[in-house]
Order: sequence, then C-alpha cells, then structure tokens
Amino acid sequence: MKAGTLLLFLVLAATTAFVTLNWEAVMAPADLSIGIAIVKMPLGLVLVGLLVLITALFLVFVVYLQTSVLLETRRQAREIKASRELADQAEASRFTELRSFLEAEFARRGGPKGESQDAVLERVGQLDRDLRVVIEQSANSLAACVGELEDRLDKAGLRAPGN
Repeated sequence: MKAGTLLLFLVLAATTAFVTLNWEAVMAPADLSIGIAIVKMPLGLVLVGLLVLITALFLVFVVYLQTSVLLETRRQAREIKASRELADQAEASRFTELRSFLEAEFARRGGPKGESQDAVLERVGQLDRDLRVVIEQSANSLAACVGELEDRLDKAGLRAPGN
C-alpha cells in the first residue's frame, strides 16, 4: 500500500474515532445562523456532514482526473501507432517505386551490362534492408518511450491497474 493511501486511511480512522468518542458533544444543539434566520442544530454534525461532502467531491475529482489521463494516453497511443504504420507503408511504397523505375530505365536503355545492373539492384536492396532496420529501431525506441510513460503513470498512480 502506498504511503499516501496509508496516511489517508489513518486520518480517516482517527477522525472516525474522534467523532465516535465525542458523539454527545457532536450532537449537542447550538444556535446557528444560516444568513436569514437562526436555527438550533448540532454544530458538530453539520461540520462532520461538510467533511463527508468535501471528501466525496474530492474523490469524484480524482476519478475524473484519472479517467481523463487514461483516455488521453490511449488516444495518443492510437495516433502513434497509426503514424508508424503510415510511415512504414510510405517507405515501402517508395522503395517499390524506385525499384520499378530502375528496372524500367534499364529496360528502356537496352539493358546495361549485367554486372552494373546487378550492382545497382544489390545496392538498392542493401538500402532497402538498411532502411527497414532503421524503421524497426525507431519503432522499438518509440515503444520504449511509450512504455516509460506508462511506467511513470503507474508510479504516479494515474493509471488504472490492468491497463
């Protein structure tokens, strides 16, 4: 259990014990002004009610913040994945287009010597492999960054367990 959560439970338990031990004083009627009139009500009960109301509002706010952070994180992850797929497709189509252009040029020129055509095609193939390695390394780096962000969210307690 985190230290902050443990401290919150200890304060809640101490408050509950205090109110329970002093219940007669909490329920003692007192004259209270509500602005336009004076009413006889237990002051302690009014203050405990306000404490419960503020605690409930705080919990609702925390749940709202955590939900909004999770939704934003998921949205960004989807955008990153879509961008990565689009970049991969664009690079693959560029190399396919380059290969077809080179083959068309070689065919149009009457076919250069087999050696030079093989050398150019080998070089294009090597460039294709190198680019694929770089793309894979970029994807791995991006995945590591996303993982680090998820770890930071987990450590900050802003991520729901199991996501």
